Amino acid sequence: MGKLIAIVGRPNVGKSTLFNRLTQSRTAIVDDTAGTTRDRQYGKVDWAGKEYSIVDTGGWVVNSDDIFEEEINKQVSIAIEEADVILFVVDVTNGVTDLDDHVAAILRRSTKPVILVTNKADNSQLLYNAAEFYSLGLGDPYSISSMTGFGTGDLLDKIAEMMPDADDDSSLSDEIVPNVPRFAIVGRPNSGKSSIINAFIGEDRNIVTNIAGTTRDSIYTRYNKFGFDFYLVDTAGIRKKGKVNEDIEYYSVIRSIRAIENSDVCILMIDATRGIEAQDANIFSLISKNKKGLVVCVNKWDIAADKSERAIKHFEEAIRSRFAPFTDFPIVFTSAITKQRIHRALEEAQKVYENRHRTVPTSKLNTVMQEAIAAYPPPANKGKYVKIKYITMLKDARIPSFVFFCNLPQWVKEPYRRYLENKIRENWEFHGTPINIFMREK
Repeated sequence: MGKLIAIVGRPNVGKSTLFNRLTQSRTAIVDDTAGTTRDRQYGKVDWAGKEYSIVDTGGWVVNSDDIFEEEINKQVSIAIEEADVILFVVDVTNGVTDLDDHVAAILRRSTKPVILVTNKADNSQLLYNAAEFYSLGLGDPYSISSMTGFGTGDLLDKIAEMMPDADDDSSLSDEIVPNVPRFAIVGRPNSGKSSIINAFIGEDRNIVTNIAGTTRDSIYTRYNKFGFDFYLVDTAGIRKKGKVNEDIEYYSVIRSIRAIENSDVCILMIDATRGIEAQDANIFSLISKNKKGLVVCVNKWDIAADKSERAIKHFEEAIRSRFAPFTDFPIVFTSAITKQRIHRALEEAQKVYENRHRTVPTSKLNTVMQEAIAAYPPPANKGKYVKIKYITMLKDARIPSFVFFCNLPQWVKEPYRRYLENKIRENWEFHGTPINIFMREK
């Protein structure tokens, strides 16, 4: 079960710098200008053997001339609603401001765990200033410097302590049948998610069993007709139309995080009438980061301007080019309204789920891959040669994972890893599922 951290606070307190520090990336744009972050950023945090999702939000602004004020406030409100733990970031060099009081009042009304983070504590003298923030009524402040990394280890320990148990599926254990696939329908707004869900479950609803959602509002619908048996991982954002009055794009992304993390295979809906847009790439990146199986549905094909074979080939090439380097996934051209090929999408999702659990015997793996390695060995480095002696497949891994034992694993670079992955895909059916390649010293 995925766990979500939301970073909130007024503008220019260092939220994006903290996001980059915790995710060990440079994804979020950092600038001294207040209000630079107006969009959401999504990433992963690894700490003490556990993995969390994290969302950076725009700065909270009230009564300003900023035309983005309303949208930023909506993003923060949604993050508060959806998060498991909230990081409320303030600037220790400026003290408590009216905006801090405004955000704190909202957070005090929230039932979610809140950690008060006093940022920019770049020297020991500033640590004493943190005491002022007790007035916000949110408990002990955690002083950090997101620029230098000071205090972030203690902060992550606190997050892990306050986070609900990442392995606790007690809310599902009595209701969700194990080993039944979980398929998530995801995509940007107006791509046809609701229509295809209605096409799947709109008829013969007595065959469909609704399972109560978890506390994080994920809804599992058991679908067991036409030879299929799976859970449709839906979120309240898809069904409860009256509730979706916030920023639609942000809402779709944060809901997609939930749906994707709680699924085995994602069916990504793309609008054939609009082509591939940035939001499609954003949601694909969520699927890729979470190592989920993928089926792409080009929906609304019944009203596409050009439905020729050439148009289909061009669309497929454009999708694979945009989503590269992962290109080994099925693409289905569907219409949720006319129900054209929607069952083909389910068939492909079922195949991808089976491919995620495919195993390759060690003896056959070594026979085939050693031939591929002999035909194209790893490039030499400083006159030394990498020799791969043995290959095995990990058991009980989340996705197909292969370990190559060699003498100099640190010299095997990404291009050669892709070569090995391509050879595995050529010889065994792993269509639609990501693969892990690990190099280990023999």
